[in-house]
Amino acid sequence: MICIGVTGWGDHYSLYPPQIKPKDKLAEYGSHFPVVEVDASFYAIQPERNVSKWVNETPENFRFVVKAYQGMTGHQRTDIPFETKAEMFQAFKNSLRPYQKANKLAMVLFQFPPWFDCKKENVNYLRYCKQMMEDIPIALEFRNQSWFNDAFRSDTLAFMREQGWIHAIADEPQAGEGSIPVVPVATNENMTLIRMHGRNFHGWTKPKNKDTNWREVRYLYKYNEKELIEWKEQVLELAKASKDIIILFNNNSGGDAAGNAKQLQNMLGIEYDGLAPKQLGLF
Repeated sequence: MICIGVTGWGDHYSLYPPQIKPKDKLAEYGSHFPVVEVDASFYAIQPERNVSKWVNETPENFRFVVKAYQGMTGHQRTDIPFETKAEMFQAFKNSLRPYQKANKLAMVLFQFPPWFDCKKENVNYLRYCKQMMEDIPIALEFRNQSWFNDAFRSDTLAFMREQGWIHAIADEPQAGEGSIPVVPVATNENMTLIRMHGRNFHGWTKPKNKDTNWREVRYLYKYNEKELIEWKEQVLELAKASKDIIILFNNNSGGDAAGNAKQLQNMLGIEYDGLAPKQLGLF
């Protein structure tokens, strides 16, 4: 099955009626797409009450891709509110219980930072993550080009297959060492994840500083028809090697993610059953 959605549900204004309250957005989102990425879990391990609320607001067949906490991926290296890594991983796994109980957890996404390069120490840490997450489906997204250079590409993919990692294939600007090429290879026969970040080179490379909101420009991109047709063909090929394909559009600095997601859905001729009714848009 091919499931298409976007990252987060708060900022996609084209999906919602003008008067909608923030607390009602997820329920309305579920009338448009069957899957969403949870970004809040990256910034803080979410209380189970939050997760239970999200689970209860979505249709029975809805699925969540939950982003791993930043302390687990090395984005946050100081002031982590846990004494040990094991305690941190356990707290995160505890937060997943409501998703699991409702059979709504698609996978956990481990997106590593640009400085997480291909070396023995980091390969060992990936083994540790896989061990700590036990049988929970986990996806792996790199942000350092070294994993897919000529010397390591084959070994990286073989390692992911051996360890059972789901490949999070990224479409993003080709901006040197801190970005990765499109590698349309499935490493898990059950699931493959595709994340569409856009191709805004200048936004991607814009320095982060206190005077600018880099997120407002980094994902400022609208995929054109030709680019989506190319992805349509790649998705259909990947579907031959992986039972479920999840595609998440993250190009929302200009509000384009939801529109591009629906455009690709139409190109693939997909109609989803079991979505929530669009009740809020009637008034």
